[in-house]
Amino acid sequence: MIDIIFVVLFALSFGSFLNVLIVRVPENINIAFPLSHCPKCKEKLKIWHNIPLISYFLLRGKCHFCGEKISFFYPLVEFLTAVIFLTVFWKFDFTISIDYVLISIIFSLLLTLSMIDFRYKAIPDSISLTTLLVSFFLFDIFDTASNILLFAGGFTLLRFYVSFILKKEAMGEGDIIIAGIMGAVLGIKLGLFAIFLSSFLALPISLFYRFSKNELELPFVPFLALATFLVFIFDDLSLNFLRIVLNG
Repeated sequence: MIDIIFVVLFALSFGSFLNVLIVRVPENINIAFPLSHCPKCKEKLKIWHNIPLISYFLLRGKCHFCGEKISFFYPLVEFLTAVIFLTVFWKFDFTISIDYVLISIIFSLLLTLSMIDFRYKAIPDSISLTTLLVSFFLFDIFDTASNILLFAGGFTLLRFYVSFILKKEAMGEGDIIIAGIMGAVLGIKLGLFAIFLSSFLALPISLFYRFSKNELELPFVPFLALATFLVFIFDDLSLNFLRIVLNG
């Protein structure tokens, strides 16, 4: 029970830091300075204004100084980070290990990249490359490195061919980095299944963007990240599904 409380508190705090990355990194703002402040009135926030998850509800979703509405994405990111850490903790049989910490950080950074991709339709190299670097230290480092290179290389070739056929850029460079991360976390079989699942998850949203908003460009990183998370957590179920499909 104490371990779970510690994991939740750490995850909420880490989620608060991720909010800083989401807001500042795409705008090329220093993540340390200036200190946290209201984007409208510029007043520096007090300690009790920055308590992860709790402060949002204490402040009733508004700035204490000027009453400006606080985006719901702040507590959402903190909550989802806690969900990630707890779910992966369950996956590791409630045991804290190096791989557990690394996997939790990787999925949390993928959440960060997903939020940024939704907002900007681009992902910053500083975060994606950091996530990829962390991935190199998962499990057996040699197998992991091979899987990273295989998936990143495969996505690179796919990008060239699809772009050639469509006569325009079909994928972003960020997708290639995410593919490498997927290879590190899932391995070859599950990684390929996650890519298929991500396309399946993205299909209804893509159709919505196409016919409701008349937009062809869809942020794909969130679907790659979600599919990777689901396949990692439900790896046995995913493998059984693959066996059924492959065996007819």
